[in-house]
Amino acid sequence: MVRHLRAEAHAGRMLPFIIEYQGRLAGQLTVAGITWGSMCSGHVGYWIDQSVAGRGVMPTAVALAVDHCFRTVGLHRVEVCIRPENLPSRRVVEKLGFRQEGLRPRYLHIDGAWRDHLVYALTVEELSEGLLSRWHRTRPGASQK
Repeated sequence: MVRHLRAEAHAGRMLPFIIEYQGRLAGQLTVAGITWGSMCSGHVGYWIDQSVAGRGVMPTAVALAVDHCFRTVGLHRVEVCIRPENLPSRRVVEKLGFRQEGLRPRYLHIDGAWRDHLVYALTVEELSEGLLSRWHRTRPGASQK
């Protein structure tokens, strides 16, 4: 798997990241399916250790990755596709202000069947301040100015 991730990263089609929390591996985030040309987009996938969930780690990681994609890599659009029943993952993108665009029926083959996914997206024009800044500003408990 590591060899595949490295090869895709070197080819410019993927950005694989690990997520550390308090010095230990806590999850993974990958920007995959990077397409150049007139599309300039990629899609984000992620998982987090259940013991770390609910601490703002994943929204922060997604925000950092999206800012990197827009500001450094030069992508125009980032999508996240999530199974409708995966409420914690949906909450991550909803907290960050991703726009829900619709349903992709039978989008990915998971656990022996083709599964539906909801599509969420952001474009660079929607983030003048950056996603991490917006997340910190709107995060529960953040001071409102």
